[in-house]
Order: sequence, then structure tokens, then C-alpha cells
Amino acid sequence: MWKTLRQIARVGRISEPPVAAHDGAVEAQANSRIRAEMLRVLGRALAVRMVDAGSCNGCELEVNALSNPYYNLEGLGIHFVASPRHADLLLVTGPVSSNMELALLRTYEAMPEPRLVVAVGDCAANCGVFGSSYAIVGPVARILPVDVTVHGCPPTPADLLQGLLHAVCRHMPAVKKGQEIVEKG
Repeated sequence: MWKTLRQIARVGRISEPPVAAHDGAVEAQANSRIRAEMLRVLGRALAVRMVDAGSCNGCELEVNALSNPYYNLEGLGIHFVASPRHADLLLVTGPVSSNMELALLRTYEAMPEPRLVVAVGDCAANCGVFGSSYAIVGPVARILPVDVTVHGCPPTPADLLQGLLHAVCRHMPAVKKGQEIVEKG
């Protein structure tokens, strides 16, 4: 045990240095501004229905990261729902496989108007590495009218959040329908 303690004292800390503390007041102000903007546009919280149309689950992992305390999706008023009848926005990941085409169409048709669609990842945008497969029907835009495409393989949670906010604010003049968010390289 003494040998281990001496080695720890000699080597020191080998992990990354801690990240500088965020200014909680600035972050809280930004969150409240985003929530206020979303409530102004929607009039209520944003309900999101997510459909995996045939992806490798990389994008789903990043979408799940939005629910952690760092991104705090629930605190911004964005909630995932189980039923498309309660959804304002459809989040689609992966290329549309032949087995998921009908289910994706039915999910979209069950949503109330106005329907927003966000295609997540390179596979949803252009089929990615799955493009030449016999089991793939095509990208999401071939099946549904896509409002916003978030590029990346997989896109970061910050890019996903930005894509959701662009979809919500699509009626504003600065953001046009069909706008694409390109992953920063």
C-alpha cells in the first residue's frame, strides 16, 4: 500500500484538469431566454416524437445525451412523448428502411398540424454508409417534408439542440424552411 501511495504522490494527477466553472446566472438567463422564445412561437412546451428509421444508434445516443443535466432539455420545455398524437415535432434518425417506411408515414400522418420534421444525422440526410443497401428506401426527405436537417455522424447534442430550435423558429425570417445545419469540422 505504501508503494502505491508513494507512486501517487510522485506522479501526481494524470487526469484532465477540471473545466472552468460556468457562470450559473448567465446560463440560467440563456435558458430562460430560449424557453421564452419557444413559448412565444409555440405558445406551450415542445413535444417531440423520435423515430429510428434504420440507424446504427449513434444518433440516438446523442439525442439521449440531451436529457442529461448539462443540456437540460426538460428545463427548456422540450419533452419526448410516446404518441405522435401529442407531438409537435418528429425527430427522425437513420435512413428510411423498407420495413420502417409505412410506420414513419403513419407516425407523420397521426401528428396534429403544424407538423415539424427534423432529420438527424448524415444517414437521414443522404443515407450515409447505408445508401447502397437493398433494404434502404432512401433519405427521410424522400418520404416526408423535412424542415431542418442536422448533419453529422453523429451530430453533437449542441447541434441537435440548435436544430430543434431552428425548427421551432422556422416561421421567423432568419430561418427558412429546409435550412441545413452543417457540422463544424
